[in-house]
Amino acid sequence: MTLRHLRIFVSVCENGCNTTKAAAALHMTQPAVSLAIKELEQYYGIVLFDRIGRRLSITEAGEQVKSYALSITALFDDMEKGIKNWDSFGVLRIGASITIGSQFLPAYVKAFSKQYPNTEVRVVVRPSEQLEERILNNELDFALIEGVSHHPSLICEPYMDDELTVICPANGKYRPGQTLSIDEFRTQKFLLREKGSGTRETFDRTVEAVGFSVVPLWEAMSTAALVNAVINGLGIAVLPRRMVDAPIKDKTVIAVRVEGLEFLRKFHILYHREKFLTSSARAFIRLCKEDGKLPVP
Repeated sequence: MTLRHLRIFVSVCENGCNTTKAAAALHMTQPAVSLAIKELEQYYGIVLFDRIGRRLSITEAGEQVKSYALSITALFDDMEKGIKNWDSFGVLRIGASITIGSQFLPAYVKAFSKQYPNTEVRVVVRPSEQLEERILNNELDFALIEGVSHHPSLICEPYMDDELTVICPANGKYRPGQTLSIDEFRTQKFLLREKGSGTRETFDRTVEAVGFSVVPLWEAMSTAALVNAVINGLGIAVLPRRMVDAPIKDKTVIAVRVEGLEFLRKFHILYHREKFLTSSARAFIRLCKEDGKLPVP
């Protein structure tokens, strides 16, 4: 069994358990891919894929091997990158959820680049769930997310406190700072971030704790789209305070409170438990924690 066998196995998994697609991705022949899988099965004395007709489906044993194979190949890739580029400038691959990516990350990268001008920072801004997947596949060094991950292979460290604010149309029936009862709040037309976002997770968790759930009138990845919908009187939104400060100050929307509800959360730094964090990665994480004013180890 070699690293080559594991890479072929991972490629088959990543290509929908299709050996023909894996062969094309690896620039190999399909029989060579099938042979490598057969050799891997013979080596461990297990069946990695059920073969029903002409289709493959991964077995429970295959899933366990896949977990190990992803970790082993990711660690080898890290070593290759670190050793081969030991004297080079280096690349830092960072992910950010949408709120953090639009509101905070540009300033973080600017401050980091002043201290480490020779490190290239590559950024991906996506919903938190997609960032988790990329970290598990070793496509990112770490990510800054609004929500919390419970995946056993990932470490999720808090680095900043945050809160969500309820905003309503400025020309509606509520006045700035007014407190709504929970019964009145739950009857509103809600304009919310999409499922899978940290903002939506905080909202859902908070309202479920007091006994209700919401089917939103609007769902959007764009905070600006939701704010504009509120301005046009289509409903109310619950969004990060820092993202709605400007429209509140401009009096195009108003902020209200809800009796007994606080939409509090923390931003988190997410990375793989087995990931080797370079000195530049640790420096960037330290910068984020210093900005968030949470303890830095």
